[in-house]
Amino acid sequence: NPVSTKKYTKTAVAGRGRGLYPALEELKAGDEVKARGSGASSFLSPSRRTPAMIGCSFVVNRKFFGEIGLLDPGMDVYGGENIELGIKVWLCGGSMEVLPCSRVAHIERKKKPYNSNIGFYTKRNALRVAEVWMDDYKSHVYIAWNLPLENPGIDIGDVSERRALRKSLKCKNFQWYLDHVYPEMRRYNNTVAYGEVNQTVQKTLLGPGPLENHTAILYPCHGWGPQLARYTKEGFLHLGALGTTTLLPDTRCLVDNSKSRLPQLLDCDKVKSSLYKRWNFIQNGAIMNKGTGRCLEVENRGLAGIDLILRSCTGQRWTIKNSIK
Repeated sequence: NPVSTKKYTKTAVAGRGRGLYPALEELKAGDEVKARGSGASSFLSPSRRTPAMIGCSFVVNRKFFGEIGLLDPGMDVYGGENIELGIKVWLCGGSMEVLPCSRVAHIERKKKPYNSNIGFYTKRNALRVAEVWMDDYKSHVYIAWNLPLENPGIDIGDVSERRALRKSLKCKNFQWYLDHVYPEMRRYNNTVAYGEVNQTVQKTLLGPGPLENHTAILYPCHGWGPQLARYTKEGFLHLGALGTTTLLPDTRCLVDNSKSRLPQLLDCDKVKSSLYKRWNFIQNGAIMNKGTGRCLEVENRGLAGIDLILRSCTGQRWTIKNSIK
């Protein structure tokens, strides 16, 4: 709440009035939190382990906080500091918990002393976390933000001191964090290309159509989440923004069911024939289905517009914006 009012208001999180800004991501949908009274001794629900929490309000042992390097001083404005803290605490000998019924008042500035480009700082800070702490999984951050792994166009500053801190503390690797703290996080290490899928002649991008139609369609280029894709080592072509955890829907797969001339977009796990969801693709080449031999192509219908179809290959070429070597 703005400092001018200093009024405390209870905030409902995820549709339930559970307090003001607690980190509730790790409370599963079926969990019920019980509380009685308003004192600190009146909790009936135990604390819950969490992989990260909100960055502006937490309680920590001062000595331990100093030993693990406080918050990253190389980050700007805000965004990402809570993720860095969560990963660092777990990997470097600590633990992080949420008191489900706690209430913490957050005094928000009425006027912010920084510019409004928060998205840029969030990306920059996230990349610092990725480069210091995420090891072989750092590509997940680049994929999520549709940034190239090399020369992303964002100067994240010097991270050598943070890497040295991690080494001196003998912190565990990020795989341990996934195995023991955050197993719900989806793994995308099989990605070989990601970003917009562009037909080189028509300059249109591949994207998901209406969910109920289960088809892929062409869009004018805008580069937002729905137009992002992932091509995997197995030959799967996923469309849409990443599903961050196994608790949320994941991206769907492009499928040639051999019957329709329209490419289908379906839940990968529900496609019975593996070949129908596997595609041969190289940059600036065709996208050809391994099961049917048909290619994903753009059909120009003149004044009627263009359609995305499956047919015998005519040599049309496609690119996916970013590659992982």
